[in-house]
Amino acid sequence: MDFSLTLIALLYCCVLILCLPGFAAELTPNSSKIQGQNSNSEMEQFEGERRQMVEYQIRARGIKNERVLAAMSQVPRHKFVDSPWKDFAYSDRPLPIGHQQTISQPYIVAYMSEAADISQEAKVLEIGTGCGYQAAVLGEIAKQVYSIEIIPQLAQRARRTLNQLGYENIEVKTGDGYQGWVEHAPYDAIIVTAAPEQIPQALIDQLAIDGKMVIPVGTWYQEIVVLTKTEDRIVEEKTIPVRFVPMRRKLLKW
Repeated sequence: MDFSLTLIALLYCCVLILCLPGFAAELTPNSSKIQGQNSNSEMEQFEGERRQMVEYQIRARGIKNERVLAAMSQVPRHKFVDSPWKDFAYSDRPLPIGHQQTISQPYIVAYMSEAADISQEAKVLEIGTGCGYQAAVLGEIAKQVYSIEIIPQLAQRARRTLNQLGYENIEVKTGDGYQGWVEHAPYDAIIVTAAPEQIPQALIDQLAIDGKMVIPVGTWYQEIVVLTKTEDRIVEEKTIPVRFVPMRRKLLKW
């Protein structure tokens, strides 16, 4: 009888000790200390992968613009992809972002950014915000970026991510990219991240003189076209074959 009472008392004391805040914090798997260690480890992992991405996927393939390379080194691509795909964030491939859309392959983002020949004082229009990754890279290079996304959910998500990362020089709106964003035209550069069958005339009209547009064009077979607008003509140069999602248009209501 005395032994049973002693055992019950010991068990009661153990329960009291486990309920002490300091002791519980040390045993809880999701404690802030462990979360901090995991966050630092994850950050170091992604930084290492991002450096490798820039050196072996981008610089090694001929991208030479140091400002583009610096931007690709700076922007945390893993912040723009969904959790199931984070481990592939710096892989040499596009990734799904929902709504039948993708985040472009890192090399293509760098290639288009370099081809646009963007200065520090440039005002840039992007058609097809998607998750916001290309906009963030442009935001590191240009003075001001205006980006249009036709899918409201993606526009909202991109706006939230860009705000969280502190990009104050990027403005995102939901709209039809075929129409451009005439209020802020003309643009020193235009980058289009979805493929129309033909280059929209509205985008050509909104491009500044001596400005460049980089756009994938085609249906089954697509090529990147670098369009340069001069005082008296439009010069188009077809460069590399690509595969982008089709450029969507807003349906007209009759």
